[in-house]
Amino acid sequence: MTKSGQPGHGDTAPAAAPAIAPDGRQSEAALEIARGAGRLLRAHAMAHVAELPLANGRRADLIALSAKGDVWILEIKSSVEDFRADHKWAEYRDYCDAFYFAVGPTFPRELIPSDAGLVVADRYGGEIVRASPPHPISAARRRSVQLAIARVAALRLAAAIDPDPEARALAARLT
Repeated sequence: MTKSGQPGHGDTAPAAAPAIAPDGRQSEAALEIARGAGRLLRAHAMAHVAELPLANGRRADLIALSAKGDVWILEIKSSVEDFRADHKWAEYRDYCDAFYFAVGPTFPRELIPSDAGLVVADRYGGEIVRASPPHPISAARRRSVQLAIARVAALRLAAAIDPDPEARALAARLT
């Protein structure tokens, strides 16, 4: 920076950290499904964030927001074992208008309950194979979830842009 606070020609800004970095909880397969599912969501003009904590203590793998304010949650299942070991997914329904499982192309689709939507994704993209039955959330819950998405997304962006440890710590506390 120059004395005026403006960037100088010789200044180099530190590289921004990715807004969502693997934290060791996700398998390589889950990261690839998340990448493809994220591309699918963006193709549907939906903004999304990963690993959003919900008010009930659960954490949504992917949560997306449409331009109309609809909220979708995608629960990523990278294997049959992962699917069978996790029964908390029903607790996400109170926080979304549409609930989907996102799985890889070789996942046995018949395992996915019929009352959930199904997304099949790989690292290159995804497809909605079965739409989620709609279950609109209350206006108060919608507002709360929308604010959580906005706050976490903004704080993650700020932490990616500004290497200040306090900014990163705040974003990390909320995720």
